[in-house]
Amino acid sequence: MKNLFFAGLLFLLPTLLWAQRQKGEEIESLKIAYFTQKLDLSPDEAKVFWPIYNEMQREQNDLRKERMQKMISFRKVTEIDNLSDSQIQSLITSEFDFKQRDLNLDKKYYAKMKSVLPIKIIGKYYRAQEGFKRELLNRYKGGKPGN
Repeated sequence: MKNLFFAGLLFLLPTLLWAQRQKGEEIESLKIAYFTQKLDLSPDEAKVFWPIYNEMQREQNDLRKERMQKMISFRKVTEIDNLSDSQIQSLITSEFDFKQRDLNLDKKYYAKMKSVLPIKIIGKYYRAQEGFKRELLNRYKGGKPGN
């Protein structure tokens, strides 16, 4: 019975991974369309904005992957009571480090955008980021977009 379960899992796993990747690509397509509409970039602004945005996304995704790997190792510990004080402190400071690195990326790309785009476009971008998060949450909670 165990072997049958593992065989079934081996057949399902690639399908599940493919579906997850498809969902990620769908969300990214929705985000690009949303930003395109909300930012209303001129062709010249678009030529400048999208390469910076794509570079920022790559760096943020790399940081998220690294963070997830760290979180996976933490989740393997069943009880925090089984860890030493220094292990707990290390996990907490590691989380602070990831948050700081994420903030540093935000600052880096804000400076890059600010050097080549009007500040109003940058303001629209940050507002659109928050708006997209709300839209996405509403979509997955079963609500209507724009609520």
